[in-house]
Amino acid sequence: MAKDKNPEKTPGGSSVKDGELYERLREEGNSKSKSAAIANAAANSSRKEVGEKGGSAESYDEWTKDELYERAQELDIDGRSEMSKDELITALRDN
Repeated sequence: MAKDKNPEKTPGGSSVKDGELYERLREEGNSKSKSAAIANAAANSSRKEVGEKGGSAESYDEWTKDELYERAQELDIDGRSEMSKDELITALRDN
């Protein structure tokens, strides 16, 4: 991959090595940190290799509100005690 001449304009910021992949992952609903981690891993190896990795975690939509709340607590998301299940999902994905 060629060195980005304008890293400040790279989607996700200058620390993201594959801005195109990062944007696609964000559009799919992945969190910023997860998208950056996947994009950087893909830039360090290959997209195909990264796609074969990973676990089988359920989508946040499948989690109970209590499970979502516990995860939000682990990530220290502000306002979590007042959030609905949908709001917790959005906050976790945006974190």
